[in-house]
Amino acid sequence: MTGRASLDEVPVAILTLSDTVARGQGTDTSGEVIASAVAALGAKIVRREVLEDDREAISRALIRYADEDRVALILTTGGSGFSPRDVTPEATLAVCDRLAPGLVEAARIRTLDRTPLAMLSRAVAGIRGRTLVINLPGSPAAVREWLEILLPVLPHAVQMAGGDAGAWGRDHRLGTR
Repeated sequence: MTGRASLDEVPVAILTLSDTVARGQGTDTSGEVIASAVAALGAKIVRREVLEDDREAISRALIRYADEDRVALILTTGGSGFSPRDVTPEATLAVCDRLAPGLVEAARIRTLDRTPLAMLSRAVAGIRGRTLVINLPGSPAAVREWLEILLPVLPHAVQMAGGDAGAWGRDHRLGTR
């Protein structure tokens, strides 16, 4: 991968999990942060939805995006903390075939420099079929911080999850050939 990371025409779904926003009592600011960031890299946002913190509803949406809409990337925001209503990680784990723990581990570790609250995130990442699913935090500031870390590797991660591992022997460090 060389130069700027690109998600040109990659189909993306954004799922915001918030009881407040789902009831119309708040604004989906975090979803907007995600949409702006991936659109700036050329992604095609094919689904954007807000749901209450309901494990079964979240799992059904993730399955629909991956299996029916065939998106390459699903980014969720919210529902990954310690509150009893925070069930996004469990819903994600229930539908993924394989885990991708390095993505969220890197984001948690890097954001610990800014706030010790980063260690309270229970976010997970995984792959369902050929779709990469990543849980992001719920606050707009935390979403920005996590995306700063994740966006440079997402094009390659999406490509690999989709079955294209690239050429053997190629240097995989960012910014090199």
